[in-house]
Order: sequence, then structure tokens, then C-alpha cells
Amino acid sequence: MLDQLKVRVFNSNMDLVKHGLVIHTWGNVSGRDKETGMVVIKPSGIGYKRMKASDMVVLDPEGNVVEGNFKPSTDLPTHILLYKSFSSLGGVVHTHSTYATSWAQAGRSIPPFGTTHADHFYGDIPCTRLLKDEEIANEYEANTGKVIVEKIEKSDPLSIPSILVNCHGPFCWGVDPESAVYNAVALEEIARMAFYTVLLGKKEPVNKALLDKHFKRKHGSDAYYGQDKK
Repeated sequence: MLDQLKVRVFNSNMDLVKHGLVIHTWGNVSGRDKETGMVVIKPSGIGYKRMKASDMVVLDPEGNVVEGNFKPSTDLPTHILLYKSFSSLGGVVHTHSTYATSWAQAGRSIPPFGTTHADHFYGDIPCTRLLKDEEIANEYEANTGKVIVEKIEKSDPLSIPSILVNCHGPFCWGVDPESAVYNAVALEEIARMAFYTVLLGKKEPVNKALLDKHFKRKHGSDAYYGQDKK
């Protein structure tokens, strides 16, 4: 079942390799079927070179395996909680990409230093609080999802479609698996730019007028970037 979504999720996982966001088995992409709520995700610990679309694992909205020969990604509970919390999400990505993970390991949000950031993210890319010892010891992956939701529950998740989990790494999302990967690529490049911006001594973010202009010209009802849809 959901053969088309399995192919899309597989291709999106391979795109993480193509864009240099993962090595070994350090990442995963999932996708959700909006009609049924079923979730498709990469299997746990399967290398990208040997992985096939048919290896993707299909789960019900509660995370129970419906189809698949392998165990799902160990990060599945995080993905499931994000889908349950935000109906607009159709894809979730987790990586350990170098620059975004460096900000996460430092426990620092990424400020919007300039218009490149503002074109894609409406404000800081937030970093969660640290998990408590008992949250790590019990249901760690689900609690990772909880600290993400705790941080962004009052926001539109598609306005800032990425977050840094403190001392861990980035999670990104979108309306489908492909857009979630797109956001993960954008996050890594913006994290790299921000890293060098800090090294050069800048501390203050871009002013709000410029942030608003660059984000809203590409997003929302008044956006005018790109071509008119026919």
C-alpha cells in the first residue's frame, strides 16, 4: 500500500545524501498521507547504498507497523508526535548536518542576520531546551518531539520550518517530504552563513522591516516573488 509515497520518501532520503546532509545512516525522512494519516519512513540502520523504495516502512497514525520487512527509524516517535501536533505537516526530516548540528550542540538559536535567512525563515531558527535526565531515560524519542512542540506550539510551523534540538541536531518539516528536504538544505546553508557571520563579529539580527519585507514577498497572500500561477 501507499507505493507512490514510499517511492517519494525513498527519493527524499537519497536526496539527503545528494545534498551532503548525511553520511553513513545519520538521518531520516518520513512522509504522511494526508487522506489516511498513514506514515512512511526510512528503516532503522539501513545504509543508503543498499536501501530500496520497497524497504520503506508504512505505519498507522499511532506509529504501528502496517507494512515493511524492517524496523522503522528509531526517530519515528519524534516524527509521529510532530504529525499529531501539526496537521499542516506532510514530511519530516532529521539530519546531523555539520553547521546546523554545530549550532544545536552549542545550544544556540540561529538569528536572522540577513536577507538570505529572512527569505526562508521568519525570525530565529529556535533551539529547544535540554531534555531532563528522566526524559532521556524514558521515551527519549517521544520526549524529543515534546520539546520541539513545546518550543513552537504557538507558532506557524511552516513560517519557521526547522528547529535545533539542543545537543542533538536539526529537525525540519514541510507540506510533503520533498519540501521538508528543501528546508533542510536551506537550514544547513543558512547555518553555515550564520557561523561565519558570527566569526566576523556581527551580533545583531537584521532589522524587522527588512525581515518582514524579504519573508512576505515570498510567502503568504501578498507574496509577489516568482511567476503567477496559471
